[in-house]
Amino acid sequence: MALRFSILGSGSNGNAALLRTDNTRLLLDAGFSARKLGELLADAGEKLEAIDAILLTHEHGDHAAALGGLARHPQIKVFANRATAEKVQAGLKHRVAWNYFETGATFHFRDLEVSSFAVPHDAQDPVGFLIAHGEDDLLATRRSLAWLTDLGHAPAHVRERIREADVLVIEANHCPQMLEADTKRPWSTKQRISGRHGHLSNRATRELLESVTSPRWRHVFFAHLSRDCNSPAAVEAACGPVLAALRCGFSVVAPGAGTPVYEFS
Repeated sequence: MALRFSILGSGSNGNAALLRTDNTRLLLDAGFSARKLGELLADAGEKLEAIDAILLTHEHGDHAAALGGLARHPQIKVFANRATAEKVQAGLKHRVAWNYFETGATFHFRDLEVSSFAVPHDAQDPVGFLIAHGEDDLLATRRSLAWLTDLGHAPAHVRERIREADVLVIEANHCPQMLEADTKRPWSTKQRISGRHGHLSNRATRELLESVTSPRWRHVFFAHLSRDCNSPAAVEAACGPVLAALRCGFSVVAPGAGTPVYEFS
């Protein structure tokens, strides 16, 4: 039974991805208006009405914007830790169908096992997810995907989680030289972005991959690229050789773009 994964959109203006099994339609973050999210889902052959749940990493608008327009979709369960949920709910007019988890906890939703883990980012209680499907037996193989889009550095427990993944989605947010040369952002913003609770640079992402180099990896998606301070070519130049040495496929998701469906079983 295959997992089907596609990134609907990625970047500072919004982040969301769709993970499908035969029984489940799951969104990883929902950082677009509900209307825009519906359009992106339609492009992927799905409807917002068919979505079963959303896994929410943190409260920033580029990950949670759609929640303000989900009043007409009460069937969608939203999984978040309490600190994130309370921060989002405070800005909404309607009540979201929250399902709380403790950061670091593992829980099940339908045919998926979801493990949350803390990440260092400038939000209330940000997390990443490792999502697994199936069991290792004679008839099938357990497969997993790690969703890791916003973090300033990768502690040991994060490295252990991504080592377990077959498919890894990880940010490569900025090129340090391009960020330093940028004239639109004040120094304080540049410090926040490049700080230990900001975002991974291309160099930091490459060093993280080099420190883990998991033989399980089948494909790596580089996401959450800055439109002004990065480029797909810069990400590929920095990180591509690491994965080429592992014979691991990879995709660089351009700012504002999505991906075709990637199927793994």
